[in-house]
Amino acid sequence: MVATPIAATSRYIPPGTTHYYWVATIANYNSPSRSELNAGTDLTGEVMAVSGFATSSDQQDTPDLGSRFVPKIPGRITADDSSITMYASSTSSDARTLMPRDTAGYIVILPEGDITGQKMDVFPVKVTGVPKSRDIENPANMVFQYAITKIPAENVTIP
Repeated sequence: MVATPIAATSRYIPPGTTHYYWVATIANYNSPSRSELNAGTDLTGEVMAVSGFATSSDQQDTPDLGSRFVPKIPGRITADDSSITMYASSTSSDARTLMPRDTAGYIVILPEGDITGQKMDVFPVKVTGVPKSRDIENPANMVFQYAITKIPAENVTIP
């Protein structure tokens, strides 16, 4: 008997689908409420690029004298350095007023959009820096750098 094939996916590309929210306060970030998400700010329309916002686990060797094989166990969980590049406004009225350096909050990533019952990831963060691009040929932008301060809540059901 052959294994059951995995269900076919409904494939998509992030532009026009994925949303990024900045939410200043969430009581339980493992289960944000609809009103908490609604109180946030949708950054999507100003996002130029995103980096990081992923976790990984180290693997630890666990050798013993019973075998020459060295098994492994999951180790510490770490988060990648994370940033969101956003456009700057010629009036200085942009995301830097919302997220200056040392501001704590949450980056909520809704990969398939803000649709009840779908999944989202919630990253507790602190803004570590907001360097401005000095490129003279491309649209002005800023790179919002984030320290992920707690283990993210991944694959949380959108209320």
